[in-house]
Amino acid sequence: MISNALTLPAVGGAGSLEQYIHTVNSLPMLSAEEETELAKRRLQGDLEAAKQLILSHLRVVVSIARGYDGYGLNQADLIQEGNIGLMKAVKRYEPSRGARLFSFAVHWIKAEIHEFILKNWRLVRIATTKPQRKLFFNLRSMRSSLNALSPKEAQAIADDLGVKLSEVMEMEQRMTGRDIGLLADNSNQDEDSYAPIDWLDDENSTPENQLAQQAHYSLQTEGLNNALMQLDERSRNIVKSRWLQDDSGLTLHQLADEYGVSAERIRQIEAKAIEKLRTFLAAEKENCLI
Repeated sequence: MISNALTLPAVGGAGSLEQYIHTVNSLPMLSAEEETELAKRRLQGDLEAAKQLILSHLRVVVSIARGYDGYGLNQADLIQEGNIGLMKAVKRYEPSRGARLFSFAVHWIKAEIHEFILKNWRLVRIATTKPQRKLFFNLRSMRSSLNALSPKEAQAIADDLGVKLSEVMEMEQRMTGRDIGLLADNSNQDEDSYAPIDWLDDENSTPENQLAQQAHYSLQTEGLNNALMQLDERSRNIVKSRWLQDDSGLTLHQLADEYGVSAERIRQIEAKAIEKLRTFLAAEKENCLI
C-alpha cells in the first residue's frame, strides 16, 4: 500500500501545525505533463512517483481541511485524515481519463474527512443516511445568520436537500445545543442546587431492592447468630474459631489438640455444622422474602 512506503511531513508532530502548513505550501506544484508522467510511473509500481504526486497535493488537503474548522475537531487530525484520502486518490488515479489529479482527489479527501467527523463529533449519531449526512455538512453554510432557524428557513433547507422538516429541526437543535455535565459544579456551594445526575433513576433505590438489601443484611447479622445458636456448643465454637475470627482462624490440628480428637474428626464436625447452618439460613431467607 502506498501509505506504508512513504514518509510524509509530520502533522502537528515535532513541529507546529503552522510549520507543517508552511512546509507543504513551499513544495512545488506539478505541471500537467509532469503529473501525467508521474501517474504513469505510479501505475507501473514506482513508489517514488507516488510520493511526488502526494507531496505536490498536500496543500490541497490543508485548504479543504480548513473548511471544516467549525466542528470542534483538531485541525491536525482533519489534515491527517485528508492525507489518507489523498493517498487513496493517488492509488486509484488514471491519467488516461483526462482529469487532473486535483479534481479527482477532492472527492477522496472530503470523503475521509467526512467519515472522521461523523465518527468523532459528539452530535452526529443521527446522520446515518446519505440525505442526513448532506444535511449535516450543509446546514452551517445554508444558514443566513447565527440565529435559530425560522420555520420558513428550515422548510426551504429541507426542500433544497430533500429531507424532512423534522430532520432539519432536529439537526439544528443538535448542532446548536450545548453539552451539560451530569455532575454538580464544585464551585457552586449552594446546598439546595442539584446536578442532572441527581434526577436520574437509581435502580438500587426501588422498594423491592431496598427490601432485598435489608433481608440480605439481616441474614448476615441476626440470621447468622440465630443459626449458630442452633448448633451444639462444640460445633459452634469450632465454626467460630475456624471462620468467624477477626484475624486468621485456627487450623484443624490446633482444634484437634484443644479438644483431644483427630484433625479428621474436627473436619467432620465442621462439615456437619456448616451444612446445618446452610439449611437454617436457607429457611430464614425464604421467610424474609414472603
